Amino acid sequence: MTASQSSPQPASFAFTPENRAKAEAAMAKYPKGRQASAVIALLYIAQSQAGWVPQAAIEHVAEMLSMPAIRVYEVATFYTMFHLSPVGRHHIQLCRTTPCWLRGSDAVRDACLAKLGIGIGETTADGKFSLVEVECLGACVNAPVVQVNDDMYEDLDAAKMGEIVDRLGRGETVPHGSQSGRQFAAPASGLTTLKETA
Repeated sequence: MTASQSSPQPASFAFTPENRAKAEAAMAKYPKGRQASAVIALLYIAQSQAGWVPQAAIEHVAEMLSMPAIRVYEVATFYTMFHLSPVGRHHIQLCRTTPCWLRGSDAVRDACLAKLGIGIGETTADGKFSLVEVECLGACVNAPVVQVNDDMYEDLDAAKMGEIVDRLGRGETVPHGSQSGRQFAAPASGLTTLKETA
């Protein structure tokens, strides 16, 4: 299934009691009359509940925030973090910005294509995986990187990406962060200064 295919839209959407409480807490962070500032938070809560952001969720968020639905739709379509059609259980976002490309994101992409048997913007037939390309994920020093749902996987190569896909496909939890074992954004080659303790 490709991302461009039309998706069945649910007739209605409402937050669960737990998610409504989260939405109201997000709205309470803003002064009276400025609750529309919580639109990103509410869209994210809606997506967490539904797995994507259907039109009914946009309308529900608009009603809660007392703003036109088109304004909520504008926000939802601006940010790649919001999915306006269903995505796989493991939504793989490949960073293709220059630092990742220079450090081998082509090989990471090719590993995904080979393992999943789908193209960019498509979802596997079993609904387990979807694959898209995105602009900068903000972890350039650990390039190449991908984001799977809310988790970042850094310092990748084709073999490591293939292993991540295999493990996720088996239902395993894969530790996120650097896949090369380096600490945060420390130099990949190890310390170059401050090697001795005082």
